[in-house]
Amino acid sequence: MVAVLDQIARHRLVPVVVADTADEGLFIAAALAEGGLPVAEITFRTPAAPAAIEAIAERGDVLVGAGTIVSPAQVDTAVAAGARFLVSPGFHPAVADRAADLGVPLIPGAVSASEIMGALAAGITTVKFFPAETSGGLPALRALAGPFGDLRFVPTGGIDATNLDAYLAHPQVTAVGGSWMLPRTAVRARDAAAIVRAASDAVARVDALSQAAPAGLPNG
Repeated sequence: MVAVLDQIARHRLVPVVVADTADEGLFIAAALAEGGLPVAEITFRTPAAPAAIEAIAERGDVLVGAGTIVSPAQVDTAVAAGARFLVSPGFHPAVADRAADLGVPLIPGAVSASEIMGALAAGITTVKFFPAETSGGLPALRALAGPFGDLRFVPTGGIDATNLDAYLAHPQVTAVGGSWMLPRTAVRARDAAAIVRAASDAVARVDALSQAAPAGLPNG
């Protein structure tokens, strides 16, 4: 499980993908990979999610995970399809237990000390700060990071090119999630070049930030 979290930490970006069909999910993943960002969180917001995960997993060169996981049954479905990591909008012990049973890392949503303590009690040390911007943004994350010094955060929700640098500069932010590198117009038009450019730009910004300051804490 740690190896997967290490891969996410190296890329520092988790594209959040909503795919209406398996083919669309595969198209998006291919464009992201071409842009230097071979990571995709396929959300369970559409019925196509399991098929999209399976198709991307078969490529073998994209770290594919499942998002919007809210039940143990979805954990089973996602892992059976080939998801290497799981992301939930909140923390639920039953979801955490099932993910642990299957040996797949879960990054649950947490925006309060109580949620974080629940996640820590379940053996989870990386949480999704979600929805980031409407939950107080970086000031709120800083406040929570204080008493939980070993915790890693993956803020998601309202993250884009305008605030990416500020979040990634925090030493406990291991990565950020978002979909700004996947313009819906480009996805609908199957404009791979636009997605490749957006992904490449995001990767370049992360690289520039990493050269300017130390990256977030390593996962362990």
